[in-house]
Amino acid sequence: MREIAVFSGSAHPGLAAAICAQLGLEPRSARVSRFANDCLEVRLPANCRERDVFLIQPIVAPVQENLVELLLMCDAARGASAARTTVVLPHFAYARSDKKDAPRISIAARLVADLLVTAGADRVLAMALHSPQVHGFFSVPVDHLHALRELAAHFRHGDLTNTTVVAPDLGYAKEAARFARLLGVPVAAGAKERFPDDRVVISSVIGDVSGRDVIVLDDEIAKGSTVLELLARLRERGAASIRVACTHGLFAGDALTRIGDQDDVLEIVCTDTVPIPPGHRHAKLTVLSVAPALAEAIRRIHNGESVSALFDT
Repeated sequence: MREIAVFSGSAHPGLAAAICAQLGLEPRSARVSRFANDCLEVRLPANCRERDVFLIQPIVAPVQENLVELLLMCDAARGASAARTTVVLPHFAYARSDKKDAPRISIAARLVADLLVTAGADRVLAMALHSPQVHGFFSVPVDHLHALRELAAHFRHGDLTNTTVVAPDLGYAKEAARFARLLGVPVAAGAKERFPDDRVVISSVIGDVSGRDVIVLDDEIAKGSTVLELLARLRERGAASIRVACTHGLFAGDALTRIGDQDDVLEIVCTDTVPIPPGHRHAKLTVLSVAPALAEAIRRIHNGESVSALFDT
């Protein structure tokens, strides 16, 4: 690992430090300053010349600040003669903007992918992109990991004999089915419809959940409206107990409190792709680390080894 340089942006230094600890490297943070006209300046604090450079920066709130910082980090690495620059994206906020579902709107995921490549990214290491087509928006190689194995390892500690995994909608049913296979349990899915006013309605649940211990699985939870709507349908159908799991725990506003305060929700599980300050956590929340998986992917990319074993269930 001598010819490798790993740098952290401002978005999630805790995750970057955990990744560097797994690799046995000293964590280095990009030096970010701001001019009087509010423009950012980014400087990488170590030698990059002819090195394999990895830039760790989830695009999370404040999204625009962290995105511009990442673009400047890419440009700085290219200007410092890095041999290859890999952007490590634990969370890609614009991934949900992956199609033109209304007149005269931009497909922001594709635009941001183009910006990263233009800024100097030679490769991307991502975690649980929202939809498969986002992978194809990048014109450089993308290693797309998921956290299903980390989540499955957590739930295997409990009794799964009466458990069903439930996807909030049919679009995520395939991933939920993969997760259910890891646990050896059946799968169900909600029939969700989203209206123009951003209202979510789940009309039914496809699959048997009556008297079952349910694990609700989604890729990310932001406002929590979909999860809360699904919880109401699960109660109507007589679910015995409910646990909620996701990869990206954004928990905007009071979403975590609203979900955690539901009496029949026993646990909420997410990973550390998104920083959750200790003061904003809930007693029912468990945060799993994806640092080992990301560190192993970085090691394999650097050494020219296969990464497929890390995202193959």
